[in-house]
Order: sequence, then C-alpha cells, then structure tokens
Amino acid sequence: MIAQILLSLLLSTVFLYAWIEYRRSPVVAFLSSVASLAGLYFVWVPADSTRLAEFVGIGRGVDLILYTWVGISLIIILNLHLKLRTHLELITVLARTIALAAPAAVPAEMAGNSAAAPGSIPLDVSAARRSAAGRRSRRRGDQSA
Repeated sequence: MIAQILLSLLLSTVFLYAWIEYRRSPVVAFLSSVASLAGLYFVWVPADSTRLAEFVGIGRGVDLILYTWVGISLIIILNLHLKLRTHLELITVLARTIALAAPAAVPAEMAGNSAAAPGSIPLDVSAARRSAAGRRSRRRGDQSA
C-alpha cells in the first residue's frame, strides 16, 4: 500500500507538470499525460498489467512496464543526443561567423617579422586591440557618410 501511494504521488506530479507545460510542448505534454495516467491505472489495478503482458507474450506485467520504460528512455536519450549535436554544430557555425566577421589585427612589427609562426598570437595584444578599435570606428564613420 505504501508503494502504491508513493508511485501515485510521483505519477500525479508528472501529470501535473505535463498539464502545466502543455502550452510550451503539446506533444510531450500529451504523451507524458497518457503515460502517467496509464501508470496510475496499473499501480492501482496491477492484475490488468499482467493480463496485458500475457496478451503481448511477456510473462509478468512488471516486465512489460520495465521493457516499455527502457524503450522510452532509449528514445529520449537518442532525442537529447541529436538535439545536443545540432546545438554544438550551430555554436561552431556561430563561432566561425564571428571569427570571420571580426578578425584580429596583426601589429605592423609582427607583419614584417618572418620568424613569427603563422597563426601565432601577437605579443602586444593591446596594440592589436587599438588597431581593431580604430578600424571599427573608421567603418562606422564610412557607413554614416
């Protein structure tokens, strides 16, 4: 009886959360609501989960619920992985765009120095910043004219 009450509280919380989040994501809210209501039903009528499990060829109702939970979890993990990968690719594109839009200025003493390795960071960073700031202000002046 204690397990039924605890599981009912957890599933009711999931249902409440799905109800609150319906406007943001209707499909996820609907599926979460269905899963929580089905879970509540099977918590209070476990004999029906056993009958359903036997109907689909699984021995016990608990096994059916466990297999279903594992399948849903794997789908969610795959979905999160694909979203994370898409976001990382977007961040890469944004970083490239920003880097190409505002390249760092190379000080005059570094430009003529053949000993400096290509792509090395200038020693005088403040001179590079002043040079870049000057170019930006000149561009703004050119655009307003």
